Amino acid sequence: MERLPYYQLLHILSLIVLTAHTFMAFANPAPENRKRTLIITGSAALLMLGAGFGMLTLNKIPFATGWVIVKFVCWLGLSALAGIAYRRPHLRGTLSTIGLVLIAVAVFMVYFRPSF
Repeated sequence: MERLPYYQLLHILSLIVLTAHTFMAFANPAPENRKRTLIITGSAALLMLGAGFGMLTLNKIPFATGWVIVKFVCWLGLSALAGIAYRRPHLRGTLSTIGLVLIAVAVFMVYFRPSF
């Protein structure tokens, strides 16, 4: 049985959870929500990373490919944003713009896979 669709589903669902909870942290960075939000975003980020590397392995795509490195940097940035939102709540507007740009770049890399 082909495992690729399971990795894709896990990757996309993790992205949705990570994005939703990150933007929830931007909307309401209350200290009482911090621990739960950071646990959820951290878990989603790890699942997303594992599923992404699973898809790379099954498709025999090397990590050193340019579009993969760009997606990894986008993942790293998006994973950090929820924690930053709690430490610097006055930057929520800027952080949300950065989050949207990171997501847009990562999605662009999936569909166009530019080589550089």
